[in-house]
Amino acid sequence: MNVAKHREPAKQPEELARFFVERANAGNVDGLVALYEVDAVLTFPAGNLAAGELAIRAVYERLLADKPKFTPGEQQPALINGDLALTSTRLTGGGVTVEVARRQPDGTWLWAIDRFNILE
Repeated sequence: MNVAKHREPAKQPEELARFFVERANAGNVDGLVALYEVDAVLTFPAGNLAAGELAIRAVYERLLADKPKFTPGEQQPALINGDLALTSTRLTGGGVTVEVARRQPDGTWLWAIDRFNILE
């Protein structure tokens, strides 16, 4: 696995979803965690809240244990206001993700809030 590729930062907020699919399909938990701010929050599975890097890592370790395959959904254009962006993807097979990304001091983007599927 090319470690640099799986840790590449998002230069645009829309890149986060593509990186998620690539890294999840590669089984790269570290790469997935790198898409989030250290104190980010993630709802997954439905009704559960993972807050912070360690909790998000635990979610993805459990999720990727069975080696699921993810397909890219229909990425919606990001709605950007200053250093915040609302990102979302229509999932293949139903569902919609909604995330809040924040521009980092170096100009890259990370998710601060991730609602994995708003229809659950």
